[in-house]
Amino acid sequence: MQLFVDDLTVIDFSYLCVERGIVGESWIVDVLLDGSLNEMSMVLDFAVVKKQIKAIIDDAVDHKLLLPMQEKSVILAESPHNENHQVIDFTSAVGSYHLQSPQCAFAPVDSLTINITDVTRHLTAIIKAQLPTNVEGLTLTLRPEVMHNDYYHYTHGLKLHDGNCQRIAHGHRSKIQIFVDGIKDTALEKLWCQRWQDIYIASEADRIDAADIQLSTQAKNDLTPDHQYFSYYAPQGRFDIAVPSNILDVVDCDSTVELLADFIVRQLKAMPELANKAVKVIAYEGVAKGAIVNG
Repeated sequence: MQLFVDDLTVIDFSYLCVERGIVGESWIVDVLLDGSLNEMSMVLDFAVVKKQIKAIIDDAVDHKLLLPMQEKSVILAESPHNENHQVIDFTSAVGSYHLQSPQCAFAPVDSLTINITDVTRHLTAIIKAQLPTNVEGLTLTLRPEVMHNDYYHYTHGLKLHDGNCQRIAHGHRSKIQIFVDGIKDTALEKLWCQRWQDIYIASEADRIDAADIQLSTQAKNDLTPDHQYFSYYAPQGRFDIAVPSNILDVVDCDSTVELLADFIVRQLKAMPELANKAVKVIAYEGVAKGAIVNG
């Protein structure tokens, strides 16, 4: 007998890619269970599926930085600065990244790349170990949202967030809608998607000097004048990141979706041709959630 739950959850995360750098991503998760009926004449209570299995998935990968541990350019080590923290050094085709975070912010995956197949395998093994004995099979389907227009991948962290959004390198795959005087402007949407494709979005308030950054000893040999540095303390611990300028956008606000939508509106209204027009931005944070700002 089989039990299914479509759209069980959405995982928002970032991952390391040797071609693209740090990439923000959002995948929808569907679950199919095979098994015999338990004492309640169920394969598994829907409440358990929706709560327990979702919690396992969230704890394993959601709002984390996924690390392909078979990739030799990924170096993960214990932090020399803070207990229960780890440091990462990573070299990609677009530049080198260096991070320190509490270890809960990283998800090592035994694979050469981070892709749907390998993450599905990784999650399946974790979930199966925690299912009751009457559940004999588990099929996970991870899938991106179908988008017919332009979208972008971004990575960020929210120091003021009490939950896992505080992690300095988690991200989203997001679409955007822009209206000028009530008319959808696909050219402006494309422009912003190009600007923020595979971007790291940092807040100016989190910028620190190179002398104050906490990274690995190896990072000191790899940092260049082109790197910029950001750090903050949040409830889970201290977070540090060094990012190359070519994949960085520094905003004058926090990077919540509300403030990013407002940032886009302010940037658009600063364009002379839009100064006297009504601008509306619908910015998404992953799948089916976001913010609307009018200007």
